[in-house]
Amino acid sequence: MKRFFILLVLLLLTPSILMGSVAASTCIDCHSTVTSEIVEDFKSGAMGNDVDCSTCHGTAHSSIATVDKAKMPTHDTCGACHATQDAQYMDGKHSLAWTAMFAMPTTADQPKELMEGQKGCGGCHKIGAKDETGWDEYHYGVNGCDSCHTRHSFSVAEARRPEACMTCHQGFDHAQWEMYSTSKHGSIYLTEGDDWNWGAPISDAKASYTAPTCQMCHMNNGDHNVITSWGFLGVRVEEPDKEWADDRETVLKSYGVLDADGNPTERFDLIGPAKLARTTIAEWNAPREEMIAVCGDCHSEKFARISLEEGDQMLREADRIYAESVEIVAALHRDGILPEPDYIDELPSYPYPDVLRFYDQSHTIEEDLWVMWMKYRMRCFQSAFHANADQEQWYGWGPLKETAVAIKSEDRSLRAEAELAEAVVAEGMTGTAETKANTAESPGFGVVFSFTSILALFVLLRRRG
Repeated sequence: MKRFFILLVLLLLTPSILMGSVAASTCIDCHSTVTSEIVEDFKSGAMGNDVDCSTCHGTAHSSIATVDKAKMPTHDTCGACHATQDAQYMDGKHSLAWTAMFAMPTTADQPKELMEGQKGCGGCHKIGAKDETGWDEYHYGVNGCDSCHTRHSFSVAEARRPEACMTCHQGFDHAQWEMYSTSKHGSIYLTEGDDWNWGAPISDAKASYTAPTCQMCHMNNGDHNVITSWGFLGVRVEEPDKEWADDRETVLKSYGVLDADGNPTERFDLIGPAKLARTTIAEWNAPREEMIAVCGDCHSEKFARISLEEGDQMLREADRIYAESVEIVAALHRDGILPEPDYIDELPSYPYPDVLRFYDQSHTIEEDLWVMWMKYRMRCFQSAFHANADQEQWYGWGPLKETAVAIKSEDRSLRAEAELAEAVVAEGMTGTAETKANTAESPGFGVVFSFTSILALFVLLRRRG
């Protein structure tokens, strides 16, 4: 009787097993010719052993005639098997990357290829979750999971190495790879990392790792909820330090989060949902304490806390210099020395500049300010948190102060030009009797006056253009 029931179960299961294997075989038979490297990549990974192609791509595509019906997987597709990791991802900053990109004021003005086409900002921000309305339009790059677990091997060992983060966290505005790889932590990884057991879960990795990786600090024990206290913008809404709070207000005005009078704008409402900043000290403290606990695996709590607080202090110092530069540029607009930009209706904090416009500014002094914020200020505090003294000193703090000097110099030049132009207009451009008499008595005066008038006209055109 027992043998009978076993045979019955096998007979009932056999059709579904065969259908799955036949479906997989059909996909592989065709794609071994059409996209052979994808097939080999898939076979090399653990998913190639027990996951059918249709699990992720659906069953609607079964021939050349139905290619356009192949389903493009989303994070929800992965979440069907990896529910815990998917929920953690959705709670973290990575899931908001796509939304954050489109929240920037000039994203719509950029070539579509850079954004939706993922040849620029979109190439990294595609890690963010997308709603269903975007799936057909974007087609490829819909799934954020394969930003780290690249298709089609979906290797966990690959995703655990720092290089998995490097492709996005490097370069002009996200130089964390440069900070980490040239720090002592990074140098240990680069010299010893090939001997580490990358196949082991992160929670068990301490047995072979001799230095922290990006994942050990920011995804402790495999937690996919990636978030830090300061975030990319380096602000928190609640600030107990009065002097820093004053500078912070200026910083937030340059983000268009507060208007010129310090009142919240529509952008302020994005802070919470988009997790652009921690709104309370309690919210800010939560990831800080988690990070101190991570550091405590190798260092004393006292050392870890002091080191991170030094990073906080570097941000405070950078904000002081940056805020002063913001006020200089705002005063130039307020005093009419810089003309109103064509896009003034898009500026929620005018006369304060909007650094979230990035390189789409109206004057070189605003371009200097934007680079100061996005490149140098960021390096000032993030290099400290990544234990890289050289990046901190010579790629952050030094250029930050150099740019502050340049902005002050440009401010003096613009104001001197404005004074000259106003003086010439007031004293001679109307052709007074005194001017005519002086010109008649001294031909040389006429030459000087003409030259000065031309110079004043040049200055006025320069200010307007």
